[in-house]
Amino acid sequence: MIIRSPGLVVVPFLFALSLPLTACNDDGPADGEAGTGDESDETADTGEQEFVEAEFLVRESVNQLHITHAEPGVELRVVNASGEEVARATTDNLGSLIFRLLEPGTGYSVEETGAGPREAARDLLVMSTENSLPDQAFYDAQILEQGYQYITTRDGTQLAVYVSLPGPIEDGPYPTIVNYSGYNPGQPGGSLGDQFDLGNLDLETLCPIFPVICNAPNHPAGILAGFLGFASVGVNMRGTGCSGGAYDFFEELQVLDGYDAVEIVASQDWVLGNKVGMAGLSYPGISQMWVAQANPPSLAAIAPMSIFAHTGDSTLRPGGLTNYGFALNWAENVLDGAQPYGKGWEQGLVDAGDTICEENQLLHGQYVDMLEKVDSNPYYTPEVYDSLTPLKFAGNIDVPIFVTGAWQDEQTGGDFAPLFNAFTASPMVKFTMFNGVHADGYVPEHLIYWGAFFDFYLREEVPVISDPLRNIGPSLFGALLGDNVEFPPDPYAMYGSYDEALAAFEGEDPITVKFEMGNSTDYETGIPQSAWQLSFNQWPPAEVVPERWYFQPDGSLSTMPPPSDGGGSSFHIDSNDADTSTLPDGDIDTPLPPWNWKQDETDTAAVFLSAEFPTDVVMVGPASADLWIRSNVGEADLEVNISEVRPDGQEMYVQSGWLRASERSLAADSTDLAPIQTHAEVDVQDVPADDYVLARLSVFPFAHAFRAGSRIRISVDTPGSSRAEWLFVLDPSQTDDARIDIGHFGGAESSILLPVIPGQVIPTVLPPCPSLRGQPCRDHVDFTNSPAN
Repeated sequence: MIIRSPGLVVVPFLFALSLPLTACNDDGPADGEAGTGDESDETADTGEQEFVEAEFLVRESVNQLHITHAEPGVELRVVNASGEEVARATTDNLGSLIFRLLEPGTGYSVEETGAGPREAARDLLVMSTENSLPDQAFYDAQILEQGYQYITTRDGTQLAVYVSLPGPIEDGPYPTIVNYSGYNPGQPGGSLGDQFDLGNLDLETLCPIFPVICNAPNHPAGILAGFLGFASVGVNMRGTGCSGGAYDFFEELQVLDGYDAVEIVASQDWVLGNKVGMAGLSYPGISQMWVAQANPPSLAAIAPMSIFAHTGDSTLRPGGLTNYGFALNWAENVLDGAQPYGKGWEQGLVDAGDTICEENQLLHGQYVDMLEKVDSNPYYTPEVYDSLTPLKFAGNIDVPIFVTGAWQDEQTGGDFAPLFNAFTASPMVKFTMFNGVHADGYVPEHLIYWGAFFDFYLREEVPVISDPLRNIGPSLFGALLGDNVEFPPDPYAMYGSYDEALAAFEGEDPITVKFEMGNSTDYETGIPQSAWQLSFNQWPPAEVVPERWYFQPDGSLSTMPPPSDGGGSSFHIDSNDADTSTLPDGDIDTPLPPWNWKQDETDTAAVFLSAEFPTDVVMVGPASADLWIRSNVGEADLEVNISEVRPDGQEMYVQSGWLRASERSLAADSTDLAPIQTHAEVDVQDVPADDYVLARLSVFPFAHAFRAGSRIRISVDTPGSSRAEWLFVLDPSQTDDARIDIGHFGGAESSILLPVIPGQVIPTVLPPCPSLRGQPCRDHVDFTNSPAN
């Protein structure tokens, strides 16, 4: 039986079915991928074949065919209109299978192999992206109400959604945001008290004022939006939760689903202006970029928070080193959740009679194993990674954008700033950058501008925080974040009209850099509130004057090159740095997280320390560690850390960068401050044992204030133990016997280029240590380098 795409041909009683997908490897059509058409059918008859109409179901999709309700363990093949076999695979234990990477066209068949009689489904359509787009009537026909329900995408797959309204539906229309991810945004909501310990808050009294308290979605963006008077719609990606289909990390279908979700939500009568924004932090922040690049016409604005610029260099493989501490752990957790009933909440709904959720589990076993894809593609290949790299497609996004990010983000990392220059088609881009941890985009100081952004582009009103929200704010955020922080004053309330307020907002510098989050004079140390800020109109700031500091034979840093006979410093790889024991214990989101930033042990690092700064020094931007290196094993896995040694004898972490030195070849778009590697297999070069070679390592962007009397410390060591949740898979050669030499002599003048903004006077006193969010602090310990032989 064939299930055709809505908007083309629909089998009505099967219209509601949502189908999952099976794991497929990247090694050929035996795993459900399209072949070349020349595969032989060893079990097929050479003469007339006996077939009967298929009892299994086939859903036609974009470059795919989805099969469910087949017998488990049955081999199926795909035959094109010319009678050529193009793919072959076996159904999983739920009788499901997905054939991917099929060429668009008509006349496809799916047939059983083996002895007859065999089942076959004929006259199948494989859609292209272009011909899959439904008419507007398809979107308009789907009616959403408050609560848990499903939407249907262009290929008939149903996605679980949860709608939370800030008041009765008849009191709308409401400005509306969409949250889209593989977490739990579509899970049925309930009382906010079920998600958080709200202490002494009187929920019965507060629910009429803030309905979101009693109708809370399972995503922070929706909760916060509800307090600000916005409706929210949480959408579970295909292959997750109760949504149909199968999971594949940001495949094209996932992008098209997001497009469809935006258009379905925007068509609702209760949506103000029939336009929506997208909101979310981390995964639901990152997903916005993929959806927005498809340009759904009803998308008005996006606010992606805690995101990354480059899937590989920013998070998965910074500098070519696989990050198993967060990136692979995250991928494994997502895949676990993409299994049938993998989230845990699906079973309860099925037991309660949700037959759609039950049907939708059938394809979940057909997920694509992204861990296997990572292992199979260790080097950058455009056909695999370009579509997964935001820097490559961010220029297609044509709506206003609001971004927040923390330099020391222990999950997605601090490499988000390069996106500022990539959003070339957006009419308005606002970036807020700060020291901190992953979730700090949601603290009041940033949230007030997040709300203002959506007020301008969705509500089209002068942004004002309501008195009831201001009154409950300290208690609310004390319960949600552990921080009793009040909302700052409304930044645009002084303007007499919306147009004046919008003009003021759009006239501000597009980049705001917040300094010293946690150095608060009003609250306890570590509270997410900044001490001061600067603003800029480009990235890196035009005000930056790069300063080069050279490594010296005596372990110092100087603006003068080292002597011609300065030799080198040496250290051995410390395999313990890749050990999970370096991860912190406790809650990373507490005001002062329990960092485990260990001291460098003798002969496991090369450390260089400047003299005391005579005046304040402010740095904003990326940095380049230009290292002349050699290795006794042909490879060098490197980490460079920047820290501040303060006048009080404490050392505060600032930022890090990483590089697998065999992948040191630079791309054409590298700059003095930002080296960018190609990571192409053809460019791999061994690290010599006898001669020093230049390896330029990119230190993630940062902003930090070094007060007069402070010194800057640069350490080069084994990757690991510098980021709270980042650990690295070292090259097999990087054992404790591996030695790396760092040159500091004429012809091998190792140095670091730093992004200094001259003439700045820091307006606050030295903060307590620890106090700054995301920046652990420890006693400074003198270090003596080992000389290279």
